[in-house]
Amino acid sequence: MTDQPEPGRPDAPRLTTREAAELLGVKPETVYAYVSRGQLSSVRAAGGRGSTFDAREVRALARRSGRREPSPAGGDLVFRTGITLIEDDRYYLRGVDATELARRHSYEEVAEWLWTGELRPGVRFEAPPETLAAARRTVGALPAHSGSTDRLRVAVTAAAATDPLRFDLSPQAVLSSARSLIPTLVGALPVVGGASEAAGDSLARQLWPRLTARPVDTPALAVLDAALVLLIDHDLAASTLAARVAASAHAHPYAVVSAGLGVLEGPLHGAASGLAHRMLQEAVDRGSAVPVVADHLRTGRRVPGLGHRLYRGEDPRARTLFALLEDVPQAAGALAAAREVVATTARHAPLHANIDLALAVLSVTCGMAAEAGETVFAVSRTAGWIAHALEEYGERPLRIRPSGQYTGPRPPQPIP
Repeated sequence: MTDQPEPGRPDAPRLTTREAAELLGVKPETVYAYVSRGQLSSVRAAGGRGSTFDAREVRALARRSGRREPSPAGGDLVFRTGITLIEDDRYYLRGVDATELARRHSYEEVAEWLWTGELRPGVRFEAPPETLAAARRTVGALPAHSGSTDRLRVAVTAAAATDPLRFDLSPQAVLSSARSLIPTLVGALPVVGGASEAAGDSLARQLWPRLTARPVDTPALAVLDAALVLLIDHDLAASTLAARVAASAHAHPYAVVSAGLGVLEGPLHGAASGLAHRMLQEAVDRGSAVPVVADHLRTGRRVPGLGHRLYRGEDPRARTLFALLEDVPQAAGALAAAREVVATTARHAPLHANIDLALAVLSVTCGMAAEAGETVFAVSRTAGWIAHALEEYGERPLRIRPSGQYTGPRPPQPIP
């Protein structure tokens, strides 16, 4: 901060352009955009080199626009979160290696621990009968061709309508809603085949008959449970950011989950596993991944299931699931095909497997539909969205308010 106050305002400290940009968490050119829009005032610095800004005015703008601290990369809003850390190709939940959690604990245990910091061995989530009945009726009214995410979205809405206490945003009320919502989402999905779940079953066991008609396979079920844990959160992915924006407006937890589901359906986010499934199934059917990869490259399509912007090497979530899939005898063919995909593309690009490819191995092996990975993703990430909502409810409301940079015609313009 500069030492010299402006004439006429001896008590007003002044900031340089660089200092103002750091406080706002934006680039220096954005500071001048604020000036042009009348959101900040500036005074030419002594000697005519640059401008200075009133520190109190800059701090007020930072509060209005929701800036908390400058981004290390010079970008905009940065969130303080104690949920996920991705560092040096490792993935941690509240400081604990997430891959170890996935090997040792069930999805419900990890979700409960993520929310409360308390590990409750053997914890199970139960759907209230009236809530589950309403969700099933609503889902049952959808067209037969509806996808799983369509069903999950309407199930959330039905569950919200049955909860008169949904607007209570106290931590205990939010957790109570979450513990009933997640099994409601699973229970509202149609059973593909075989017997449905029994009372006291784990969430993975409840989800299994809604993904495949094949009988429960214990090693494969362990992979499914681990996948649920590994997908529970992954820093501020697009759907999580949407969930935090909703929570910042004090939307109730059901609306927070609805916001996340809306973004998750995009082909570049939760639906990416379906593309990997179709590619891997074709590789298994043709007996080789080489022509399948060649077809993708020939038509200009990206080979799905490879690469991740947050990892230089192999996605640690994929590595964990691949190791668990080694214990599933019937997964051998799909595993070999997945490894051939990686090896084939590695001749030209150093891309590694991500969790979408690992999910595809599970879904192809167990006779699941292509959208099974998206279903697992959505159910799992619900707990992560709730964890972020709990953090955001403790922040100043509506703090996530970026400023638009107007690029339209300058007023006044004639009335059309």
